[in-house]
Amino acid sequence: MSDTTTLQACPECHENYTYENGALLVCPVCAHEWIPQGAVETGSALQWEADTLRDSVGNELRDGDSVTVVKSLKLKGSDSIKAGTKVRGIRLLSTPVNGHDIEAKIPGVGQIYLKSQVVKKN
Repeated sequence: MSDTTTLQACPECHENYTYENGALLVCPVCAHEWIPQGAVETGSALQWEADTLRDSVGNELRDGDSVTVVKSLKLKGSDSIKAGTKVRGIRLLSTPVNGHDIEAKIPGVGQIYLKSQVVKKN
């Protein structure tokens, strides 16, 4: 088992008490589970890759990919993005903006930033 100081903090509640459960990281505080950014599963352990951005299920993302939003997202104001919304031609950000690492244009919403944990590659 890995030392908790080397694992990512929970993206939901930002607590540092995460632990590995196979290919997932789990937060015992809020029960959130996620595939850590830049990690791939090798057997039952996580192996980190440098400079790779992965979607919610571990697929490698590249500029221009088409993705589907896997979780409904509330935006400022009354707008929201429903789960299942398809987005074409994403752009990966070299420096994340407030934790968001993808820039995308969503029809009816406009240009927004997304987190790789809420999209799945098509």
